[in-house]
Amino acid sequence: MYQRFYGLTQLPFELTPNPKFLFLTRRHREALSNLHYAVRSGKSLTVLLGEAGTGKTTLLRAVLESEEYSHIRWVSLNNPILTRADFIRTLAARFALGPDAASSKARFLEAFERTLRERRSRGETSVLVVDEAQSLGYELLEELRLLANIETPTDKLLLLILAGQPEFALRLNQPGLRQLKQRIALRCEIAPFDLAETAAYIASRVATAGADSARLFTREAVLAIHECSRGIARTINVICDNALLGGFGVGRQPVDRQIVMDVVGDFDLGPEQAVVLPPAQTGPAVVRETAAGDASPDAGDCETPSHGLFEHFSSPRRFAFFGMAGR
Repeated sequence: MYQRFYGLTQLPFELTPNPKFLFLTRRHREALSNLHYAVRSGKSLTVLLGEAGTGKTTLLRAVLESEEYSHIRWVSLNNPILTRADFIRTLAARFALGPDAASSKARFLEAFERTLRERRSRGETSVLVVDEAQSLGYELLEELRLLANIETPTDKLLLLILAGQPEFALRLNQPGLRQLKQRIALRCEIAPFDLAETAAYIASRVATAGADSARLFTREAVLAIHECSRGIARTINVICDNALLGGFGVGRQPVDRQIVMDVVGDFDLGPEQAVVLPPAQTGPAVVRETAAGDASPDAGDCETPSHGLFEHFSSPRRFAFFGMAGR
């Protein structure tokens, strides 16, 4: 129904229900496929790029939690702002190398390589995932490069996946990191949602909760959510969650543009996000491709439904489904 209501009739992806509630656009699906391929084929270094809040951590967890990787031994590092000594101690603990391995770098490397070889002999693969890679210092990036060199004549013993924001790509262009950049076997990037994807994302989250987005948000509300969130999934979650709560509080159904803008103001999203929108239109939002390739809304004729907000939810607590993917 959301396609007809919002005027979005063609999408570059399918809204197939997923047991893990994972919403995938074309770019997200491509990145997820690359991550799976990197693990299955033993690629030494994979880089995943994306703006904050676009779903990098969600994709990584989808791979890490996949049932097909029972032979994979994962270690995930989510806070890489560490000194070199702390980095070694952290890896020694998470790879279960024993307390002696953390006492010096030489002992760590000896125990680390021995453990990786033992795992490989049992048919296991070791993977180190580093999130927020843009925060890694030069020393730790060099340490990671050297760890990736541990190998047999035919295989890499440690697979690295580095996920970071777009500025991480700029850092990799620095001359001092050229050796690390040369070792990148796979590189993928995810982008914020366009208007069609934002509407589809909202519809998918609402459908997961057992409701119909056309009965919860007006067309103008969805346009405002997209403009003010800039297509960032995490921000969409926050706006939608609070807009539904606000609409419940004032008894307004469905959520309209004014409620969305009130939420935007309350959260002080900033002038770069809180775009001044044109007056609310009465027609549906139709997505057209401009000459520059951007999706832009147009107006048409469509009757606004009068379905109630409250018939789907018995209390405002049920609105919190937008918080499920807010990380």
